[in-house]
Amino acid sequence: MRSFYGWLRGHPLVVDSMLALVPAALSLIAVGSRRVPLAAAVLFVLATSAPVALRRRYPVGAFAAVVAIGGPAVLALGSPFGPDLAIVILLYTVAAYRPRRVSVVALAAFLAGALVTILMWTPAHVDSLFPIAGVAAIFAGPALLAWLLGDSMQWRRGYYRGLEERAARLEHERDAQAQIAVAAERARIARELHDVVAHHVSVMVVQADGAAYALETSPERTRQALAAISGTGRQALTEMRRLLGILRSADDGAELAPQPGVEQLAGLLEQARAAGLPVSFAVEGVPRVLPPGPALAAYRVVQESLTNARKHGGPTVTAAVTLRFCDDQLVIKVTDDGRRPALAGAGRGDGRGHGLIGMRERVEVHGGAVTAGPCPGGWRVTATLPVPAEPGAA
Repeated sequence: MRSFYGWLRGHPLVVDSMLALVPAALSLIAVGSRRVPLAAAVLFVLATSAPVALRRRYPVGAFAAVVAIGGPAVLALGSPFGPDLAIVILLYTVAAYRPRRVSVVALAAFLAGALVTILMWTPAHVDSLFPIAGVAAIFAGPALLAWLLGDSMQWRRGYYRGLEERAARLEHERDAQAQIAVAAERARIARELHDVVAHHVSVMVVQADGAAYALETSPERTRQALAAISGTGRQALTEMRRLLGILRSADDGAELAPQPGVEQLAGLLEQARAAGLPVSFAVEGVPRVLPPGPALAAYRVVQESLTNARKHGGPTVTAAVTLRFCDDQLVIKVTDDGRRPALAGAGRGDGRGHGLIGMRERVEVHGGAVTAGPCPGGWRVTATLPVPAEPGAA
């Protein structure tokens, strides 16, 4: 049964052709009282019924055709019921499939034609006991009801169409937001990979160079450098596995290692010192606990700055890290006394270097800013992170 209804919905011309048989049958009943030859009467029957079969394809044209032929058909057949039923059906179609301004004109045209028909048909077929108002109600009532049903159907169709468009728009927005979220996550993972790989590999390269230099003269220092390379490599592998685990895991409840923050800066500084980079550390103001996002950004800024100092500052470079806790922000300063003319342009903010770009992206996500460039005696990176103080959070 469902497939049959589906077939009918897919073939509206068949359904409308079957519907056209109803006014045709009413008109054929009146052929006996015709005032014209039989062939002409049949022609009038076809002319007032055939447009019903095309009502959905040409609503206005079918209605206009039946209205134009309706008057002569009533005079020829001697009965208005067949043509009037066709006009009522087409009036519903115009109201259901065309704008209201068009359907109102069609309704007015039908009522005007009905008035003319009443004035012509009533004196001959209605006795004095049946008031003309009743005849008018018979003609106008079905027309008004058909127009109201058609107008209501168009409103419902527009309402459902609006719901479908809204659902499609929401789905499109959801897909766009998902793509944005994926791109943001890929950028975040790319920054993490860069920070992890660049930092640990630079430490390993420095240690390897030191081991090669001390291989002949100081076996003990060579052994220490190799041990540092081994430890740094294991740490890098651990962090890489953590990142890959985030990528591969589809379980939101999977256990993940905590992200580093300012509390882990001591270990980072010790690692830098072990790699041969003398680093001093100072804290100004009243330290307080930072949210995870700004804490990770602060850690990565210090990590990337020390990595760049080690890579570009020369063999005798030294660095200083300062954290200044203000009332509404954290200021991070990392300075070194190295010389790197190749990066002078990057310090002016032209965007060269993935490390500087990653630092800026991390800090700007939290509403902060990063400046990097040469300073008297070396190089300075300054980052500000807005971290309002919370009462009792020390």
